[in-house]
Amino acid sequence: MPSQYLTTKNICMATNLNPQHSEGPVATAIEEQTAKLPSDLFLWLAMGSIAISLGFKIAGKNDKALFVGQWPPTFLLLGLYNKLVKLEGHD
Repeated sequence: MPSQYLTTKNICMATNLNPQHSEGPVATAIEEQTAKLPSDLFLWLAMGSIAISLGFKIAGKNDKALFVGQWPPTFLLLGLYNKLVKLEGHD
């Protein structure tokens, strides 16, 4: 199957899912700014927070280790969102 059929936009258009949908001004402004960030930034943030969490754990600061250890999934999800905005656009 050609890659042109695998985009979200084409799937929505083919199934007539909300063809008149458009983003609001706030979402558009946020997506325009986040698309300027390099995609690997979020991967580095996730790996850095894992390293910091490990450092806290080794230092015996378990509460801080658990707090910082919960950041990587958030950074990875933000990176995924960033990549989708870059690939699909905001409208």
